[in-house]
Amino acid sequence: MKIIFNLVNVGLGNNGGSQSIIKSANTLVDLGCDVTIIDSGRNQYTWDVLKANHKIIKSQKDIPDADIIIGTGYRSWKHILNLPNRCGKKFIWVRGFETWNAPESELVKILKNKDIIKIVNSIGLSDKLISYNIDSFLIRPGNNFEDFQPLNIRDTNKIILGGLYNQGTKRVNKRTNWILDAYPEIKYKYSGTKLYMFGTDGIPHYPIDKYIKDPNKIEKNKLLNKVNIWLAPTCNEGLHVAPQEFMLTKGFVVGTNASMSGMNDYLEDEVTGFVSDNNFKSFVASIERAIHSFHKTKIGENARNIILEMGNREDNMNKMLNLFRTI
Repeated sequence: MKIIFNLVNVGLGNNGGSQSIIKSANTLVDLGCDVTIIDSGRNQYTWDVLKANHKIIKSQKDIPDADIIIGTGYRSWKHILNLPNRCGKKFIWVRGFETWNAPESELVKILKNKDIIKIVNSIGLSDKLISYNIDSFLIRPGNNFEDFQPLNIRDTNKIILGGLYNQGTKRVNKRTNWILDAYPEIKYKYSGTKLYMFGTDGIPHYPIDKYIKDPNKIEKNKLLNKVNIWLAPTCNEGLHVAPQEFMLTKGFVVGTNASMSGMNDYLEDEVTGFVSDNNFKSFVASIERAIHSFHKTKIGENARNIILEMGNREDNMNKMLNLFRTI
């Protein structure tokens, strides 16, 4: 099967969204597909080797024939609308409700187009589209289970908080400020508390105890295994990846009940983690609930198991291929 991932006007860089596309494309190649990523610029993603073809296009004639073409981000959605049938059956893989790139009305206008089949990567996005009477198919990208495993180095006699560091207006929905504001409150009440973070957005100018910029897989797994409680206050995600990676190490995640937290697929209060109301005060209170629950090892075991149940990348890309064959 010939598949095109359309990243025209979207691009590839060192970020979670690009990583999801690269790993999905690579998995489809391993499953025997002929995969091409079309782009408007060079590939700036360096975290993994790209097995699929990468082609910079200047006009429609540069796009190869295919069975399937997938819009990957809002700026590529419009691009596939007017492509000829030879480029393949048209899909959009909605991996975030990109109100940071366009007004909600514009997103909905394109998503309502019946000539394009919609795939979503999370329950939250599925529910969002349902609210506009838009049908979709749920296909998650899956995880690399071998990269994130318990190392048995976590010390439950310490309180080590963890979180993603993000900055800039585009990432305001990550609510990094909630993590940075919660830390001194918890540290004041629980002496010796530490905060470990990683990210791609430069070096934070905050009193963080440990920060790794662009960690490799080994560095990230080791950091996640030292953290006891992962803070994930996001409010507009597709399927939030970092908490899944942390849960594979059997750690405790604290998230919120925001409708698009990106964690509705796997985070259940005091079963697989801790869920607060969608406000800062409740979020801090749930961090304290997690601190007092270190003895509840079943939560950590449940956390790992739910992520395993959601499948690895091969499992989920096979689901995607089955959908393509059915359509």
